[in-house]
Parts: sequence; structure tokens; C-alpha cells
Amino acid sequence: MPTMRDARPVLISVNEVEADEEATATVFLSYQGKEHAGQATGSSHAQARPRLVGEATLRALEGVSGGQLSLDLAAVATTDVGAYRVAIAQVVASDSPNALVGSAAIHEDDPSMATARAVLDALNRHVASVI
Repeated sequence: MPTMRDARPVLISVNEVEADEEATATVFLSYQGKEHAGQATGSSHAQARPRLVGEATLRALEGVSGGQLSLDLAAVATTDVGAYRVAIAQVVASDSPNALVGSAAIHEDDPSMATARAVLDALNRHVASVI
């Protein structure tokens, strides 16, 4: 019998490569024993990185869904909440009337992993209902 963990994509890693003024973020997800990658390319500026990681996470999730989902990153940010630094993502799914919001604490100064986890947090229940 599948566990709840099997029903949702799991974050494996985030890879970022910078070349000149451009950066590429690649997010790797695992779902039911298969690996899915999503990629986004844009400005190498540090302030653009969370959006690149968020977009790459959405592309990986669209791959997990086999094209059933069309996702858009409405907003992504990091902020302090109490003693913690937190990544926050707002996502719009074409098949949902409401924006979906997720968050994740930044651990060990890794905002990219936290950004990907925030996007997954926003979409976990929604994705599980579609795939």
C-alpha cells in the first residue's frame, strides 16, 4: 500500500550553475521511484535566484504531472519570522481559482533548498489530487 510520502513528490536536490551574467537552476524531484528535473535560466543576480529556483521547481512538478498541471510562480521571497529566516512562495495553478501559498524555514544558510521546499509546500495537496 502506498504511503503518504509516496503520494507526493520529494525534493532530491537543487543545482545552480552560473555563467557570465546568466544562471541556470535545476531542481530534481523523486516521485514513485522516478526522477524528474525542472530547469529555469535567467539573471545571475543574487536577488533573481529564488525566482529561478521556484520556476525550476514548477517545471519539475509539471513533469511529474505528465503535463496535467500548468503552474505559474506569482511571487517568491525570503523574510524573517521570529528567530528564523523563511522562504515563501505563491503559486497559481491553471486548474485552481485560488493562489496557493507555501513556506519553509531556511536551514544551514541554504535559501535555494528552502525556496524549492516552499513551492512544494504550496502545491503538495493540490498535486496529490491531480496526479
